[in-house]
Amino acid sequence: MKRWQADGLLLAVAAIWGLAFVPQAWGMDSMQPMGFTGLRFALGALVVAPLAWRERGRPAPPQPAGGPPRWLLLLGLGTLIFLGAALQQIGLLTTSVTNASFLTALYVPAVPLLARALFGHRPHWVAWPAALGCVVGTWLLTGGQAVHMVVGDWWVIASVLPWALHVVLVGWAAGRLGAPYTVACVQFAVCSGLSLVAAAALESMSWDGIRAAAGAIAYTGLVSVGIGYTAQVVAQRHTHAADAALVLSSEAVFAAIFGALLVGDRLSPSGWAGCAVILGCILLAQLPLLAAAVFKR
Repeated sequence: MKRWQADGLLLAVAAIWGLAFVPQAWGMDSMQPMGFTGLRFALGALVVAPLAWRERGRPAPPQPAGGPPRWLLLLGLGTLIFLGAALQQIGLLTTSVTNASFLTALYVPAVPLLARALFGHRPHWVAWPAALGCVVGTWLLTGGQAVHMVVGDWWVIASVLPWALHVVLVGWAAGRLGAPYTVACVQFAVCSGLSLVAAAALESMSWDGIRAAAGAIAYTGLVSVGIGYTAQVVAQRHTHAADAALVLSSEAVFAAIFGALLVGDRLSPSGWAGCAVILGCILLAQLPLLAAAVFKR
């Protein structure tokens, strides 16, 4: 696969993920958040399972002394996905598709800050104005009145930390385990299991509700979780990380477009300004990586 083809595939992944916000919102019409999340990640795990099965004979790299056991790494990654997906899904009960997508995208400038805190990686200086700009963009997105944010906005903002932690840790963990498809499959299964346990304890699931949400479950599970994450792994083998981060940040733009076309989302001028500021800060946070990739050619 050529580099431009890999970047094109990542653009398709961003569109898949952007569109997924719409069926995620539709699914809440007939199901509750934990049950919906559990079923869609179960389907995602089934999609990746054949690829994980092919990795079963691959020898794992030696694990550094004193590191956490492999099972704990996988459990931790699955728990982070569970927290991120569950909080985001709860938020979609009361916030719009557009707000949810752009507020979720706040994890991008948060990643270098967490990498500094956890691993001592010094972020480029642009990470700081990018993070501040995202706060300003969030304020504009809510009409310049953050105190009047709907409760769903706060749930989505709460999902940013586990999403960002997952991005920081998944590459480190996959390198230690040496089996990316197995990592993907197991973390999806853990997320599904935790979600279904929470659904059994806190929600009421019915076959009528599952049948009504079947289309939304199928798209978000088979396409968004299974195909989307798998295509990301394939594409990133043939392009630079800077390209991948830049292209995947367009997920929020696709979500805004699909939200307007399919569910009638409408933003005020202040809201559109907030979206533009957040997207600009996401791109700003990636410029040092993109410049480094360009100058290495």
